[in-house]
Amino acid sequence: MLASIGILLIVFVIISIEVPALVKNGTKQELRVFWVLLAIGTSLGIALGFKIHIPNPLDWIAAVYKPVSSLISSLLQ
Repeated sequence: MLASIGILLIVFVIISIEVPALVKNGTKQELRVFWVLLAIGTSLGIALGFKIHIPNPLDWIAAVYKPVSSLISSLLQ
């Protein structure tokens, strides 16, 4: 619980620093991307704070390439 409060405090500091500059420059697309990435990062950080298992994307990549690797290995032997 304390970790999620700390993460939210850091998020509010980031918002107070970055959003006024993005609004002042009139960059709406960058502002949208900022909100999306901040939401993803915040949710992942809070999930890690609650010790929720988050799968590693490299595991998925390894699962996809494992059959290809086995095939190439068997052809080269």
